[in-house]
Amino acid sequence: MIGKVYIVGAGPGDPELLTVKAVKVIKKADVILYDRLINPEILSYAKDSCQLVYVGKSDGKHTMEQSKINTLLYFYAKKYPNVVRLKGGDPFVFGRGGEEALYLSEKEVPFEIVPGITSSISAPAYSGIPVTHRGIAASFAVITGHEAPNKKKNVDWESLKGIDTLVFLMGVTNRQEIAKKLIEIGRNPEEPVAFIEKGTTEEHRVIESTLKEVAKNPPEVSPPAVFIIGEVVKLRNKIRWFDENKIPINYLVWRR
Repeated sequence: MIGKVYIVGAGPGDPELLTVKAVKVIKKADVILYDRLINPEILSYAKDSCQLVYVGKSDGKHTMEQSKINTLLYFYAKKYPNVVRLKGGDPFVFGRGGEEALYLSEKEVPFEIVPGITSSISAPAYSGIPVTHRGIAASFAVITGHEAPNKKKNVDWESLKGIDTLVFLMGVTNRQEIAKKLIEIGRNPEEPVAFIEKGTTEEHRVIESTLKEVAKNPPEVSPPAVFIIGEVVKLRNKIRWFDENKIPINYLVWRR
C-alpha cells in the first residue's frame, strides 16, 4: 500500500485564513508533519487518532535535516493512506514544498499541493499596507532575507532597484545589511519601511521606520516578521484596520 501526501499551506497564522480544502485534508489526515509556526488551533482540526509529528525549525536551524523530513514523508506514506505535510504560509513560497514534491515524485508517491495564504501579502494587508496600489506601486517582489547581501547568494540585488514594493521574508537577522544594500543600489534612503511581527495573529505588531534608519540603527524586531519596503507603507496611516485600536509603534518617534 502507498498512501497520498498532501503538502498543505496553513496560512500566516490566523486560523480563519486556513482554506476550506486545507481543513478537509487535515480532518482526514492519519499523520501530520508540521512546522514550528503552525497555530495550535489548526492542529485541533485533526481527528483524535491522527499522529502529530513535529519537524519544525528555530532561528534558521532545523530540528532535522530536509532529507530526513523527505524520508519521513515516504515512511508514513507506506503506512497510512492520508499523510499531511503542514507548512506555514504557502508551501511554494520559501517553504521548500517544491523540494518535497520532487522527492515524492521520484519515489512515485502520489501527492497533492494545497496552496496557503502567504504572509508576504496577508501580513501587510492586515497592517493596512497593500503591496500594489494604483498610482503608487505597479509591481512587487518577494525575496528571501535569509541570505546576507555580503555573502555568496542567488538574489539579484540590482534588479530590485526598479520594483515598487519589496517584501523580505526571513529578513530580521539581516535587516541592517539588507537596508544598506538597497541604498547602495539606488533605493531612496527616505523610503518608508515596516516590520510586521507575527502578522494576522493576536500578537500582530507593526514597527515603522525608513530605509536610512534601518541601515544606521535598526529597530528591535522579533521574528517571525515580514519586512516591507515601499511608498505603499504610507497608506497604512489611512487604511489600517486590524490593529486600529492598538498604539502604533513609530520607530522614528520612539528612538527620540
